[in-house]
Parts: sequence; C-alpha cells; structure tokens
Amino acid sequence: MNKSLKNCLLLPIMTLLFSLFITAFIPSHNVQAATQDNYLNNIKKKGTLVMGTAPDYPPYEFIGKGDSGSQVYGADIDLGQKIAKNMDVKLKVKSMGFDSLLVALQTHKIDMVIAGLNKTPERAKSVDFSNSYYTAGSSLVINKADKNKIKSYKDLKNSSVGAQVGSVQYDEAKKFIKGVNLKGMENINDLVLALKSNKIAAIPMDNSVAQAYVSHNDGITKINSGFSTEGSGNNAAFPKGAQSLVNSANDTIKEINAKNEYVKNFVPDAIKHMPDNKNTSTANSMWQYKSFFIEGIKNTILISVIAVIFGIILGIIFALMRLSHNWLLHAVAVCYIEFIRGTPQLVQIMFVYFGLGAVVNVPALTAGIVAISINSGAYVAEIIRSGITSISVGQNEAALSLGLSSKQSMRYIVLPQAFKNIWPALGNELVTLIKDSSLASTIGVGELMYQMRAVQADTYKGVAPIAIIMVIYFIITFAISRMMKYFEGKFNHGTND
Repeated sequence: MNKSLKNCLLLPIMTLLFSLFITAFIPSHNVQAATQDNYLNNIKKKGTLVMGTAPDYPPYEFIGKGDSGSQVYGADIDLGQKIAKNMDVKLKVKSMGFDSLLVALQTHKIDMVIAGLNKTPERAKSVDFSNSYYTAGSSLVINKADKNKIKSYKDLKNSSVGAQVGSVQYDEAKKFIKGVNLKGMENINDLVLALKSNKIAAIPMDNSVAQAYVSHNDGITKINSGFSTEGSGNNAAFPKGAQSLVNSANDTIKEINAKNEYVKNFVPDAIKHMPDNKNTSTANSMWQYKSFFIEGIKNTILISVIAVIFGIILGIIFALMRLSHNWLLHAVAVCYIEFIRGTPQLVQIMFVYFGLGAVVNVPALTAGIVAISINSGAYVAEIIRSGITSISVGQNEAALSLGLSSKQSMRYIVLPQAFKNIWPALGNELVTLIKDSSLASTIGVGELMYQMRAVQADTYKGVAPIAIIMVIYFIITFAISRMMKYFEGKFNHGTND
C-alpha cells in the first residue's frame, strides 16, 4: 500500500474508532431506569431538584432583576418550587435554549423540565410527562398594520410565518397553514424582532405569552389563531423511567389544580416581577441593566483568556505531533485537527456538555471553556505548523552543528522565529475566539450573548441590547488587536536592531 493511499484511509478509520470509543462510555440511562427507579430517592439524597427551563416565555419563565443580578422568575418557576418543596428538597434552576432542554434531560444534566412544554407522542418516546397543570390556546401575534388583512391562520396561506423551534405552535403552523414558509427560531425575542421588521407576517404563540409580548411592544397585537389546541396543555417532563418523580409531581399538580392555584396565584405573582418599561426611555432602561452587561463581560473575558492559553498549549503539542516522523503521533494529530475543523463549534460545545456530561458531570462554564479550547487548539496547531515550516531548514542544521539537540533547536531557535512569523494569525485567532465565546450561551453560560437575551426578555426591547453588545465586542476585540499590533511592532523592532 503506497503512502498516499494509507493517509487517505487513516483518517476515516481513526475517526470511526474515536467515535466508537466515545459512544461506548456513554451509559444507557434508560436501560438502568427500566430495571430500578431510584430517581426520587436520589433527588432526596442530594437535596436538590434541578429544573431546566428556557427563560424567554413570560409569564411562565423569564429573566428579571434580582437581589444578586439576573434571576429567573415565572409561574412555572413557582410550580417547580412547589414540586421541590413537596419532595422536601431545594429547587435549582438551569437556563438554556428551548431545543436543548430535552437533550439535557436525557443526559441527566437536569432532573425536570418545566418550560411551557406540551406533551406530544414524539416527545413521549424519549421522556416521561406529568399530568397537565395548565391549558391555554394559541394566538397569532401580528403587526397592528395587518389587523384588517389577517383575521386567522387561513389568511396566512403562502406567507412567511415564524415560530419557536420545537414548540407545539411550530407544528400547528406547519399542519394548518397551507403553503407556509415556516421560519423556526429558538428565541421568542428574535421572532418578535423579525415580525416588527416585516421579515415574517405572524407568530403563533401561547395566549398568555402572546399577551405579555403585546402589552410591552407597540405596533403588534394578537388575534385568535383558530388552531386546534386539543391536548396541548402544559406538562412537566422527566427522564424516561423516572416514574417516582412523575408520581410525586402529579401529586403536587393534583393539589394545585384542585385549588386552581396556577391561574389564581402563580401567574399573578409572575406578572408582578415583569417590569413595565413601555414608557421608559431606551437609554434609561439599558442603564438599569449595566450589571448584566458587566457580568457578561467578565465571563466572556474569563472564557477567552483560559481558552486561548489552553488553545496555544494544545496547538503547540499537536503541531509538533503532526510534524513528527512517528506515524502514530502524526495520525492522532491529523485526526484531531481535521475532525475538530470539520465539525461546527456549537455542536462541539453541546457534545462536551451533554455527551461527555453524561459520564462526568461538567458544569456549563467548564464545558464551554473545554470545548472552545479544544476547537481553538486545532486551528492554532495549523497556524503554528505553518510557522515552523516557514523557517529555513538551514536554521535547524546550524543549531545541530553547534551541538544543540533537536529539542533544544526547536525550543530556542525554530519556535521563537515561528511565533514571530505567525503573531498576526494568532491575533486573528484570539479575536475570533472572543466572538465565538457567545456560542456558550446555548448551554446557559452567562456571557455577553446570554446577558443580552436576559435584558431583551426583561425589557422587551429587542434592538438596543444587540447594539450594546456589538459595541462591547468591538471595544474588546479592537483593544486586543491594538495590543497584538504593539507587540508585533516590538518584535520587528528587535529584529531590525
């Protein structure tokens, strides 16, 4: 077998072996759960019930200002508190994207999902549901200018409609509206922005959620959707086989349903925490949330600094491995670099948090740092490799002739010159890494993007928070670029001397 053919076959074989190795160590919780249900006992032993939610769905769940910064409020949070109290444990709330909630539940990052979630036959195959604790119909949120033109979903034939990915309303729009150009988005605030900028004609939304957004946004209104809402009550979700948790939650739900407590107490209590910023100037409302942006800056810089340090360390190691004459080290480096560069960073973040997190309980911030470091390491490795190969072979030969070993030659002669050559490229990678840290918001890391979503949800102002974090990102990246440029000048000055 010639060398080129060997190299062509090596990468897919190594990647397949790597995938099988990882998969082998991800346990099947469903099988374990089927044999023995210790879920409730385990919850009581650890003393906390971890609830997952997507806090962009007022009045059910939303982020507001608390005594110590941002805090999740809502009727569903009150329900979660009641369920936890009846289990005699404390409630811990984890925020993440709506379409990540069931994945987090299946990988045991959370114990329960309450997020205005509806039971469907497809979802019931993967998780177990409680009884319904609240039922509300669907509305269509439209621009006020279209009120005379759009009376129901039938008037949206062949139109562009937006809906939250994974929601029952998304499925209803797809089912009922003929020829619909359905645009799915993860965040409700993004959908409202798309509606107000005429990118879409309507948003199917839960009645109570629609009312919350309409009451805080000029220019939009809601109408009856006309969709069938049979069986679309809100349910709590639990891991498959966790019948003890389902039974405990059902006891609490039976209690609150008997008193109509969700409607009488939980929803009104949630509305009290919803700020009325409708008549507040944008500048004043944004200034009130300066602590949110400061917290986001801290986490963004923390992720970026740690990730760039480990990214450079990994980059050096794998660059040297790829240049090694040892076929095994070379093969491992090639597989790592090509696999990481060939898969989206968002998928890598979710895999580290949800996939590897099924084996080791990795906090969201740690998972974000690890995934971004690994991703950066692959790109830095190629940058460093190009820097090393740009150094004349004669440099290494001269070092060897002076009695230096190969390791000493690489450390004292080749790498210093290589770093000088690749400094601008490393600066670009650092700037890219800072911007890519925003992807960690998907798993609930409180960096700038996450805090921007929090401000949007609490103020109902869609564009202003986006503009603010754009300016913040620019200031950070521009400062980094100037700093890298300064040191590049120092390098060149030293060379000229």
